Amino acid sequence: MKNLKSHFKFNKQERSGIFFLLLIVVVLQVGYFIYTSFSKDENDTLTFDSETQAQIDALKLRALEKDSIKIYPFNPNFITDYKGYTLGMSLEEIDRLHAFRKQDKFANSPEDFQKVTQISDSLLRAISPYFKFPKWTQKGSKQYSVSSNRYKSDGKSSTPSVGLGEVFSNGDVSSKDLNTATAEDLKSISGIGDKLSARIIKFRDRLGGFLVDDQLYDVYGLEPVVVRRTLAEFRVIDAPKVEKINVTWASYNELRNVLYINDKFAKSIIEHRNHNTIRSLSDLKKLEGFPEGKYESLKLYLSL
Repeated sequence: MKNLKSHFKFNKQERSGIFFLLLIVVVLQVGYFIYTSFSKDENDTLTFDSETQAQIDALKLRALEKDSIKIYPFNPNFITDYKGYTLGMSLEEIDRLHAFRKQDKFANSPEDFQKVTQISDSLLRAISPYFKFPKWTQKGSKQYSVSSNRYKSDGKSSTPSVGLGEVFSNGDVSSKDLNTATAEDLKSISGIGDKLSARIIKFRDRLGGFLVDDQLYDVYGLEPVVVRRTLAEFRVIDAPKVEKINVTWASYNELRNVLYINDKFAKSIIEHRNHNTIRSLSDLKKLEGFPEGKYESLKLYLSL
């Protein structure tokens, strides 16, 4: 017993230390109790306000609409990679369209477009209201079947003077001629100022005049959406007559006179034909320096 009692004998300093330790424990326990009680009361007062949440959702939708890309009417046959991406198309769907167009074929309805690209029904419903096909493809208009650079009407075929770009323009007979438009005329289009209007006219002069509407897409710095706005007001009405250059015997200087052919590509053509026969204009795609995406434009100026 004596040994047991010895364990409970403390001097003054030890008793003070034990007292302060107990005091700290008690203070911590009280603090924890107060904190948990306050947090519980705060959580209990947090209730779901459906009206406030609806207002928050509405503000989110407005923000999304403000940040979203505005879509203008367009001909889906001429969708670029970037345009397809902004519309929500996959790379495979865009590639199917481009492969279809390389055959000089066109989709003339939303159903045709879906059949070619295999896009989903939901995506078609979302973007088809913005499709703008030529008037002649609509019911009640004369029916034409397009193949390469020719069209048919009433069973008789002929060659249009300005090619496919005019056929696939907006079809509005009240449109102004893109080849006679002045800088002031062009600046009436939203997105075209002094610099771009001057650049369009300079490009047109270097071409000797636009042959087809789609050449407007080749103007450096001109966004596709601005091109579409322009083509809603202007189109090629009076195209210049161009004598195509025979690529099988044309000289270096003659080739370089074509705006779409640079020094490297001209030299590649001459080097290639020194050892090979150019059987088709599509053979040019394999040559070094070929201007990607400009094959249709090149065909307007070259022949075999």
